[in-house]
Amino acid sequence: MKLVLATRNLGKVKELTTMLDTANKHQNIQILSLQDFPDAPEVIEDRDTYQENAAKKATVIADWTGHRTLADDAGLEVDALDGAPGVHSKRWAGEDATDAIRIQKLLEAIEGAASRKARFVAAIAIAEPNDSKSVKIVVGKCEGHITQTPAGESGFGYDPIFVPNGYEKTFAELGETIKNRISHRGEALRLALELL
Repeated sequence: MKLVLATRNLGKVKELTTMLDTANKHQNIQILSLQDFPDAPEVIEDRDTYQENAAKKATVIADWTGHRTLADDAGLEVDALDGAPGVHSKRWAGEDATDAIRIQKLLEAIEGAASRKARFVAAIAIAEPNDSKSVKIVVGKCEGHITQTPAGESGFGYDPIFVPNGYEKTFAELGETIKNRISHRGEALRLALELL
């Protein structure tokens, strides 16, 4: 069975592929990504929820490639910002902002805040080609807090400033193995694998 990961984000491709490979011991899944389909359309994430964005991406790419497709949408929700950046996490600091710019903007926005509680949320959708009614969606969450300064080199996005509950290091310091086990995307992917 071929499964297309509907993303061009190399950090996300690596993370999802590693998690799928780990869970793929008894399943015959050939994992592809949009790197394998350079002409695939760019899907605009313009919906109001993670679930809607993930479903839109999965459906468009499944129809275009002709293969079962897994798409995700994830974001960081910060209590002091009333849940922002949320579904707009990637574009919150501007369309072409780097991870470093996004992190800096977020740290400045919550400077002096009484609470630094936050959570990562991920929705994963699985779609079959030409069958938009059969899209399956699952959601994973990881609670934690935002640090004062970035720390760590692994991961991507807001990982250097997010410390999950029960740990004293950021996602970027904990490393791939631990992060994949406890993260929002890891939880959602475990639920998604049951659907596969």
